[in-house]
Amino acid sequence: FPHIGNIGCNSEDVEANKVFASGLVIRESITEPSNFRSENHLNDWLVKNGVAGISGIDTRALTRHIRKNGAQNAIIFRLGAYCLGLKEEIEKASAELKKYPQMEGLDLAKTVATDKPYKWSGGEWSLTSESKPQAPKSYNVVAVDYGMKHNILRCLTSRGCRVTVVSAQANAKTILSYNPDGVFLSNGPGDPAATGAYATPMLKELFASGLPIFGICLGHQLLAQALGGKTKKMAQGHRGANHPVKNHITGAVEITSQNHGFAVLADSLPKGVTVTHTSLFDGSVEGLRVEGKPVFSVQYHPESSPGPHDSTYLFDDFVKMMTKNG
Repeated sequence: FPHIGNIGCNSEDVEANKVFASGLVIRESITEPSNFRSENHLNDWLVKNGVAGISGIDTRALTRHIRKNGAQNAIIFRLGAYCLGLKEEIEKASAELKKYPQMEGLDLAKTVATDKPYKWSGGEWSLTSESKPQAPKSYNVVAVDYGMKHNILRCLTSRGCRVTVVSAQANAKTILSYNPDGVFLSNGPGDPAATGAYATPMLKELFASGLPIFGICLGHQLLAQALGGKTKKMAQGHRGANHPVKNHITGAVEITSQNHGFAVLADSLPKGVTVTHTSLFDGSVEGLRVEGKPVFSVQYHPESSPGPHDSTYLFDDFVKMMTKNG
């Protein structure tokens, strides 16, 4: 796809160790790299990582289609790829598309999570010093990887956390063997009901430990399920960087980054679990907290890189919980 341009890619600042996206759909053919940190061309990067891309698409029309018909599987293909006529090409592509499963009931977390535990030490990036000064390491955090963004880890280490990342299928015994001061549950893809088959038993054991627990996105959904709540697949999901969320504790409206296709059902949450944040778009649950316990989560992405940064205080709240918990 030689006509796909880019703003540039920097290997040090990506949010995962590899590319998990299957394709890129854009409207315009973007210009040559212009970011001063760029290391290579986006098209070269896509080719290197085996990711299909297509430009010249009316993305607004595509958005309207999804809004009307709901999220659905799609395929990117080049006419002539099957050496058939136009009608036959489309029929062949449609047949290929039908081989892919729907998202509902699909456990993707274990396919994108780390296989082996590892330590993380890098802090948040800043324009002037490449890496912001980090606080003294005072808290031992175990982060469960369901498809984690690296900036979550940067936000934790910058607040004085020594972070050990473990796989999505790690059990409570393994997590507790690190003697953590707190446990973090990451974002990730797939149906939380499917991932919950192995995550829920682990989380119930962690609840009994009394440790502070903080979840984001899929971690939020899994936490809700382990507490007795339920999730559902959304028609379109929430995607993008300007979603208004009401914080019911402070009364403030936070502008947030979101990327999820499932939501927690508010009326399924048991007594003692409080909804702390809601979407001002559709009223869906965006945050919860367990009364009397150091357990909380949000549906959106407070670590969003590059932004917005309205909700980074949540990492400070997590640290305060670990301090209070002793």
